[in-house]
Amino acid sequence: MFVYAVGSMGRGGATPLKLALSGAATAAAITCLISALLLPRVDVMSKFQRWEVGGVGGAEWDRIAVLAPVLGVGALITFACARGMNSLALGDDVATGLGENVARTRLLTGVAAVILAGAATAIAGPIGFVGLLVPHACRALIGTDHRWLLPFTALVGASLLVLSDVVGRIVARPEEVDVGVVTAIIGAPFFIWIVRRQKVREL
Repeated sequence: MFVYAVGSMGRGGATPLKLALSGAATAAAITCLISALLLPRVDVMSKFQRWEVGGVGGAEWDRIAVLAPVLGVGALITFACARGMNSLALGDDVATGLGENVARTRLLTGVAAVILAGAATAIAGPIGFVGLLVPHACRALIGTDHRWLLPFTALVGASLLVLSDVVGRIVARPEEVDVGVVTAIIGAPFFIWIVRRQKVREL
């Protein structure tokens, strides 16, 4: 909610670019605060630094089993709101004219996003750029109908994560590059391209 509030400031309201930038800035600030609090505890700090990079190597089935119902609930809410998202993409006035409850749809999609992102981050850490790169690429491939876009994006996002993990295990053998590093290498140029495309004047 804080990220959305910050991203909504200024001219044009909450655009995808402004939300991405406000989210990155908020995450950096919170990470610095947590690091400062954990600095005296060396054992905990080392684990936090490992989690902070993001990776799937430390994921355990018992943790996945605990969070699987949470992920399932988030996915069900998301897919149930697909038609409403299509209406919202046309604008609030048009969506209201089509009989869509704009406030309810926004609330449900926001709750679903928090559930899914929170559960995934709890397991694998804050793996960057997947949520920015994949939706844009999938939208360009299959269009904007969320009934198809959402499941396709989930499939492509999971595939990219697995591919990044495989690449990280191969390029530095016998060591391993965390998947968060690989996705950052792939996603950072794409993020810069988005910023250039938007010409930054929309901020």
